[in-house]
Amino acid sequence: MNFRQLDLNLLRVLAAIHRTRSVTTAGRALSLSQSATSNALARLRHFFNDDLFVRSPAGLQPTRLCESIAPAVVAQLRELETVVMGQEDFDPATSDMHWKLSLSDLGEMMFLPPLAGALRERAPGTHLSNISVAAADVASALESREIDCAVGILQPRHRGIRAELLFREQYLALSSPGWRPSVGRVGGTLTAAQLAQASLVVASPMATFHSSVEQMLARMKLTERIVLRARHFGALPDLALNTDLLAIVPTMYAENLRKRNAFRVWRLPNAPFYEVRVVWHASTERDPAHRWMRALLHQLFGRA
Repeated sequence: MNFRQLDLNLLRVLAAIHRTRSVTTAGRALSLSQSATSNALARLRHFFNDDLFVRSPAGLQPTRLCESIAPAVVAQLRELETVVMGQEDFDPATSDMHWKLSLSDLGEMMFLPPLAGALRERAPGTHLSNISVAAADVASALESREIDCAVGILQPRHRGIRAELLFREQYLALSSPGWRPSVGRVGGTLTAAQLAQASLVVASPMATFHSSVEQMLARMKLTERIVLRARHFGALPDLALNTDLLAIVPTMYAENLRKRNAFRVWRLPNAPFYEVRVVWHASTERDPAHRWMRALLHQLFGRA
């Protein structure tokens, strides 16, 4: 395989077929006849010595090799188009863009409703998917274009990954209205001694950006007080309301819940701040559609 022998115009065909899953539709998008598009696919198959796409009831499906190279090809073509054409305006009102975000389960609960509402109002033809990606895999998912950006407690240190701070906040404790600490004076902030006597519930999803909850409790030497680990944050409100358990949750979530239910919220002693960021790959840095989405995230949730 010699890269110099590859007609780079063929990569546009590869990207179009990967996006549309159809030779005919890809050719129409590129203003090519079906025979010209089929010929281009044949040349790509010969160059890569791979089928690249195989037929299925759902249309053409990429092979493993194609899936490994197509996202990077798409990203580079978009970057090149942006550089060549200049900073073209993105018109959300007419766009059919499909963004792929990665949010934790709590992020989906807190961010997705207002984000979806804004998109339905400002960009009604666009689409949005939340892709589950573990925090440790976010950088590789961004690089492969499995996702466009991620929001969470993320500290990217990988080359080519960009990040901006959305907000900082702390964890709080959530309880039923009648819950009281078993020792000491009742105030707005629980003491270390009171927490040491409490029974705690935390969320421990498999793909999460919130492992900092347990890290905080470990620093406070309260790990042994965790009597229940739920898979999702959604289970914590009912557990706090209907048992004597104290739920440890982020401030934004606690304030949101308190608007709808008679929870009691307690501050934690010396609770550290954590930072929620939006992260993306450098290949989308100047893409107008991606810049618009990142600006929208800041407008909706940014408090930095």
